[in-house]
Amino acid sequence: MSGINNYRTIYLAGGCFWGMEGYFKRIPGVIKTTVGYANGNSIDTNYRKVKETDHAETVKILYDFSILSLEEILLHYFRVIDPKSLNRQGNDIGRQYRTGIYYTTDYDLKVIKKIFDYEEKIHGEIAVEVIPLKNFIKAEEYHQDYLTKNPGGYCHINLELAYNPLDERDYKNPSDEEVKKDLDEISYRVMRENGTEHPHTSDLNEEYRSGIYVDKLTGEPLFSSSEKFDAGCGWPSFSKPILSKNVIYKKDSSHGMLRTEVRSSGGDNHLGHVFNDGPSEKGGLRYCINGVALRFIPLEKMKEEGYEDYIPLVE
Repeated sequence: MSGINNYRTIYLAGGCFWGMEGYFKRIPGVIKTTVGYANGNSIDTNYRKVKETDHAETVKILYDFSILSLEEILLHYFRVIDPKSLNRQGNDIGRQYRTGIYYTTDYDLKVIKKIFDYEEKIHGEIAVEVIPLKNFIKAEEYHQDYLTKNPGGYCHINLELAYNPLDERDYKNPSDEEVKKDLDEISYRVMRENGTEHPHTSDLNEEYRSGIYVDKLTGEPLFSSSEKFDAGCGWPSFSKPILSKNVIYKKDSSHGMLRTEVRSSGGDNHLGHVFNDGPSEKGGLRYCINGVALRFIPLEKMKEEGYEDYIPLVE
């Protein structure tokens, strides 16, 4: 449902590029990874010369922004580095192992600054350099996909983390008895019996304040106001989930149609469907979601309700 027009690139330095590549190639929405050397003082270098040319071991990440936002990529990045360590990650020491985020557009810089400021609130002053990309040189072929070629090879990152959602809280449904007690008839029919509310009946269709939309049953964050748009269809519409792993997809062949159903990941509750007729500038997807499956939490109440970690994905 996506295409090459949705591809964007970011360059990340986080210690040995074998592990950084091994981690990010496991993230859904990452199209291709290439390891190389970036932001040195020459247009030519190699593995033996990086100390002389001051390049950093760097991973070039090509990703589909209709699936994976730059914000989410950067949250993964800070998850696997020590942001306060200067010129060292794991057992690797030296300028070539410094941490850095290297960008090519002003839009990317705005996103990077937002996540950077958020991480500094958590860690204090951090040692990650944020500067424009220059002098990126692809590394030798034996370094490309190194851990795929050498599964037992050295890695300073726990690659299994890539399979875990960024938000590891438990968002399972309560008991069926409690579900029936907590939900009104239409919400139960939609969320648990795969029904559909009538168009133009949800107050959330006209809700455009800043905030997040969570699963009405479990509280799992699903969508951000920053990705909401008026599709004219009568249901709340979004261009992508707030985090890629917070929703799951299933083939739906009901009603004589072939569609892609969208469900919440933690509670496995029916939300709606996703179509490929959304705004092209937002990636071209339209998540058509039943308002009765959602609860809206305005930005000013997110911290109070325990969703402070999601604020950078809304602002």
